[in-house]
Amino acid sequence: MKVLLVEDNNDLALNITEYLECQGHIIDYAADGITGMNLALNESYNVIVLDVMLPGMNGYQLCQQLRLNAQNDIPVIMLTARDTEQDKLKGFDSGTDDYLIKPFSLKELEARIIALNRRNHQQVVDKTLVVSDLEYHPGTMVLKRANRTLLLKPVPRKILVILMKNTHRVVTRQEIEQEIWLDNPPDSEVLRAHIYAIRSEIDKANTIKLLHTIHGVGYRLAET
Repeated sequence: MKVLLVEDNNDLALNITEYLECQGHIIDYAADGITGMNLALNESYNVIVLDVMLPGMNGYQLCQQLRLNAQNDIPVIMLTARDTEQDKLKGFDSGTDDYLIKPFSLKELEARIIALNRRNHQQVVDKTLVVSDLEYHPGTMVLKRANRTLLLKPVPRKILVILMKNTHRVVTRQEIEQEIWLDNPPDSEVLRAHIYAIRSEIDKANTIKLLHTIHGVGYRLAET
C-alpha cells in the first residue's frame, strides 16, 4: 500500500516509516500540514496517517479541507495524544475515519491501516442505491433526494450507505459501530451526532421521513 504520513515529530515519523517500509508499504512523509495537504491532493494514496498537532495547518483543518477538495474519500487515521470525548468528536466531525491515541504500537497502527484500506476497497462503486426518492451514486458520491443534491461528511455518508443497503431490516448500533470504527468505537454520542446529521440532511423539508430510530435497538431507513 502507499501511505502518506503527516507527522512533525521526527523520531516518531522515522519509527513509523521504518516499520511500515519493512512490512512492504510505500511511505511518503510530510512534517507540516501544508506540505501534507499538497501531497494528499496531488498524489494517490491508500491511507493517510495524520497527526493532530502540526505546524502550518493542524490535522483537523487538513482533514476537513481534504474532504472539501478531494474527489475521493482517502481513508484517514488520526494520531493524537488527546483522548477526551470532545477531541474525538472534533476529529470525526472533520472527516477522519479512525482515531489512534498516542502512545500506540506500530503493529496496531499497521493493522488499522490495512483494515481501512480493505474496507475502502470493499465499497460498491457502480450500483446506485435507491430508497424511495433518496438516491446515492457511489461512483460520484452524489446524494440526492427528490432531485435535490444533499451534502454529508464522509462518516455520516458511510453510515447512510449501510442503512440504504439494509432497508429490509433494523441495523443495530453495534453493527454500525463495527463497520465504521472496527473494534475501537467512540463514545455513543458520536454515533448519535452522525445520525442527527443524516436525519437533518435527508429528512428536512420532506413530509415523508425516511430515517427511523428503533429505541434500544438501532436504526432503519425506509419510507414507512
